[in-house]
Amino acid sequence: MNGHLLLEGGAEFSGRMADPDRRAVALAGGRDAPLCIIPTAAAPDHNDQHAGYNGERWFRNLGVKHITVLPLVDVDSANDPSLAVVIQKSQFIYLLGGFPRYLGETLAGSLCGQAMLEAWRQAGALVGGSSAGAMVLCEHFYDPETGSILQGLNYIPGACIIPHHNTFGRRWAPRLAELLPEDVLIGIDEQTGLLDDGPEGGWTVYGKGVVTLYRKGVPAVFHPGELNHALVV
Repeated sequence: MNGHLLLEGGAEFSGRMADPDRRAVALAGGRDAPLCIIPTAAAPDHNDQHAGYNGERWFRNLGVKHITVLPLVDVDSANDPSLAVVIQKSQFIYLLGGFPRYLGETLAGSLCGQAMLEAWRQAGALVGGSSAGAMVLCEHFYDPETGSILQGLNYIPGACIIPHHNTFGRRWAPRLAELLPEDVLIGIDEQTGLLDDGPEGGWTVYGKGVVTLYRKGVPAVFHPGELNHALVV
């Protein structure tokens, strides 16, 4: 049984991000459900501890009681069996934003990456992330540093996320439509989240902004509270 997925567009831990995050906490089992925060994407600029602290404070303010910020910052720690056990026992696994390529390459094929997948597939854990943390959950993600398309963790086949869509992310859409003509491009505004919490797998928009879905370059916009069964494949 697959768990739920939470995809957020950036500017996490502020304002209207409480809307998707509260819903995610409820889906994960409530305030007593163990939550682990993975700060890997913030490690390249040595921001992982600060970002992890911000995440812990945010979720504690939402009432979550059991939070672990994992020291998962490189390939070695991603293959630490003790960290993998924490992930396997978590009911809500949250990937912070930062550098998507570093995050994707660190988790790919690692013990912790496998533990996260097993927790989602077998134990029904909720897996979520913001910006880079959401990007790597799709089959493909865009690396803005090199302008290339990379393989993601493939929780959502045939899809690629455009975070920060209401600020700089929108500019990526034409290029990504050319590079990934068969993929669904999911543009998510900042302070906005997308959750597969609807009946029969439908996805619902939460937060301040909108989600823009591109199929073959053609946009369709979904507002908070709207549910669409075909929002992603």
